[in-house]
Amino acid sequence: MSHRSAILVTGGAGYIGAHACRALIAAGYQPIVYDNLSTGQRAFVAGPLVIADLLDKVALARVFAEHEIAAVMHFAAASLVGESMVDPQKYYLTNVAGTLALLDVMRTAGCRRVVFSSTGAVYGQADSKALPENYPCLPINAYGASKYMIERMLTDYRSAYGLGAFCLRYFNAAGADARGDIGELRENETHLIPRAMMALQGHLADFAVFGDDYDTPDGTAIRDYIHVSDLASAHVTALELLMDGHAGGVFNLGTGSGFSVKEILAAIAAETGRAVPYRIKPRRPGDPAYLVADPSAARQVLNFRPTHSDLPTIIRSAWAWHQKTHPLKRV
Repeated sequence: MSHRSAILVTGGAGYIGAHACRALIAAGYQPIVYDNLSTGQRAFVAGPLVIADLLDKVALARVFAEHEIAAVMHFAAASLVGESMVDPQKYYLTNVAGTLALLDVMRTAGCRRVVFSSTGAVYGQADSKALPENYPCLPINAYGASKYMIERMLTDYRSAYGLGAFCLRYFNAAGADARGDIGELRENETHLIPRAMMALQGHLADFAVFGDDYDTPDGTAIRDYIHVSDLASAHVTALELLMDGHAGGVFNLGTGSGFSVKEILAAIAAETGRAVPYRIKPRRPGDPAYLVADPSAARQVLNFRPTHSDLPTIIRSAWAWHQKTHPLKRV
């Protein structure tokens, strides 16, 4: 398979998808970005852009007809945990039905390789141990449930149709491109690190910590933070394994270490020299207390060894991006 192979990247204008496109280009592939730009950024796009919805099978089929697509990287999804609790229909329609439409068009076109963007949210209310892939999946929000349904679909498609499929369960994506070209930029930002930095810059007046009564050492929720560039590299590795005939599988992408909300805020203060002002609000529905990966299987199969995911590098790259993109608000 030529390294100039075209790779369809659904959601390629989004935060993680855009980083993956740049990793593909660096590895010699040609990303074809498919995105409806509902949350993605046109400025992030690397390669040809098709503006269309995942449920539009006519538009999808046209892309496969116009390009010799060797594989798909599937990032396109609705992904806000809180929203999924109040509008689950959107999540099952966009994520599950959208993926079914994509898989149908792929089968018709004879494309049998997909790298799927899954999530640690499939595990649900986990205990305090780092989670292996065989830990019971009992998602507690519609977002995690929709992703787990897709994983099951891909398992069945692998068995029935010979689809090569990697499901990569990543935990809290964070950080920004080392060149400062792309980072987290959403109209409705919900992630901890960018919201804290927006608060420091004066762009967010009401920064809150949601819950300080969890069963954790300092009462705030603990998460495993993984640099977005390390995630992008893992996707390219998975793609190349599929190209070589690997059947795929399910793998966690995380560091195996967890940090609480308060620890993240302390790290941001250490890096920026400024304390993040915050107030405590009640827990959000659907948020588990503890979510940390056991990445040993990915280490073995994907040779996954994050090189950018230490907390200072994550914070430093994110802060550089925010300073460039959201200058300090003068009052």
